[in-house]
Amino acid sequence: MPKEWARIFPGLAWQVAEARHFVADLLEDEASDLVADAVLVVGELAANAVRHTRSGWYRGWFLVVVGFADDFVRIQVIDQGGDSEPRVRSVNNPVNAGGRGLLIVSACAKDWGVKDRSAGARCVWADLVRVSG
Repeated sequence: MPKEWARIFPGLAWQVAEARHFVADLLEDEASDLVADAVLVVGELAANAVRHTRSGWYRGWFLVVVGFADDFVRIQVIDQGGDSEPRVRSVNNPVNAGGRGLLIVSACAKDWGVKDRSAGARCVWADLVRVSG
């Protein structure tokens, strides 16, 4: 990936909005659909990091990395790990109103996944299509 930008955020709920602003600012010259999808994706991934991993614990953090390739933009959120693996939940589950974040990510992205970065840390990434204009 030729160009990457990264920023670390405290693991606080209000920092999710800061992560969205960071991504929107980096993508300001891109197509509006891409910017909207990227902001939505980073918001979901950052919220998951704060809510479901050690990133949301005292002195926790999460890292947002935005990489630019010719035909896609990769959004990565690296968190401090946790006891459960990220997974897409069923839309038809009326008992749990939450848990749709990764479903939204999968709808916006051409591909996404989870990879381990190091002991205890985890990276959730999503590739968004860039339309050449």
